Amino acid sequence: MSVSDERVRVRVLLLVGDEAEIVADVRPEERAEPQRYPVEEIAEAAGVPRGELPGVVLTAVVGAGDRLHGWQRV
Repeated sequence: MSVSDERVRVRVLLLVGDEAEIVADVRPEERAEPQRYPVEEIAEAAGVPRGELPGVVLTAVVGAGDRLHGWQRV
């Protein structure tokens, strides 16, 4: 992680097939549209079983193109 990387708090909203819908962990009226990320990437990095991901709060690093990575369970 470089000095310019920012870690943000997010929530797994739901799973859609092999993708997880991720939203900022803020009040619903403040959220942008959900972004989708591979379920396996998140589950493996955060150490959370696939079936337990919906509703889980995580942190992630904002990378190039505002894509998230470096998932960690809060």
